[in-house]
Amino acid sequence: MTGPDPRVLVVGEALIDLIPAPDGSLTPSPGGAPANVAAGLSRLGTRAVFAGTLSSDALGGLLRRRMTDAGVDLTHCGESDRPTALAVASPQPHGTRYDFHHQDTATFRLTPRTDGLDGFSTVYVGGLAAVVDPAAGAVLATARAAARETVLAVDPNVREDRSLDRAAVLRRLRELCELAHLVKASDEDMSLLWPGEAPEAACRRLAAGGRLAVLTLGARGSVAFLPDGRPLRIPAVPVEVVDTIGAGDAFMAALLGGLARFGRSPADLAPAAVLELLHRAATAAAAVCAQAGADLSGVRQSEVRQSAVRQSAV
Repeated sequence: MTGPDPRVLVVGEALIDLIPAPDGSLTPSPGGAPANVAAGLSRLGTRAVFAGTLSSDALGGLLRRRMTDAGVDLTHCGESDRPTALAVASPQPHGTRYDFHHQDTATFRLTPRTDGLDGFSTVYVGGLAAVVDPAAGAVLATARAAARETVLAVDPNVREDRSLDRAAVLRRLRELCELAHLVKASDEDMSLLWPGEAPEAACRRLAAGGRLAVLTLGARGSVAFLPDGRPLRIPAVPVEVVDTIGAGDAFMAALLGGLARFGRSPADLAPAAVLELLHRAATAAAAVCAQAGADLSGVRQSEVRQSAVRQSAV
């Protein structure tokens, strides 16, 4: 499935998070779930190729510098004169709420990527681009092609915003989950996507279709469901939380990086390998929670890998 130098194609948005400071001001910070995943992958030692669109404005320049500093390959990234999308963050006790300013921005002018996907070990799609037009159509076309040619990884990362059609959002994200070989979702995501069905039951059902389904539970850790229905659980890594912005994206980046190194389809992994992936991902998520912002710049890949091996041995 993969060569000796695996690459992950990340499709979606890079935008600016406006994060409230204690004095009430807003601090711009590079964000967007796919961009966070791409930067995290690269920081952790996996070659990441970002297929989004960056604005030629100053904020687009900030996003470009963030990814080039992390080592992300931007040769598949487009450029537009339209402005950069903004996400105003409102940290809450159990997560972060966002208000998005995305209409007619460069951020969501994506090009479908349907050729040459077998040259990537994994294609990741998710974030707001999966549900915001005109990007959503490009994301879906890319996901359908990736599902046929390589490993498709999806993080539904459900966002609710006044500008979005809720029914269309859920329909699009459910389709992506059903195309995927690897689904990573929070318990809140699953409750929104399949209301009336317990999150663990929904993940077990997804896994039964030949997928690896990973459910994150915040402070309660995470659980992966194998295609045969077996759950594999790990606790969260203890950490003093500064904020949770980007924690799920760091978890996904570490999960994808570990998967690329195994070089096998997620459904074919042995339970011990899945547990190692979960520990690796939990370590990266904890590292992001312990700092302000979504970047893994202060985390060395060796620390994540060694911590994962130690925890898997416990």
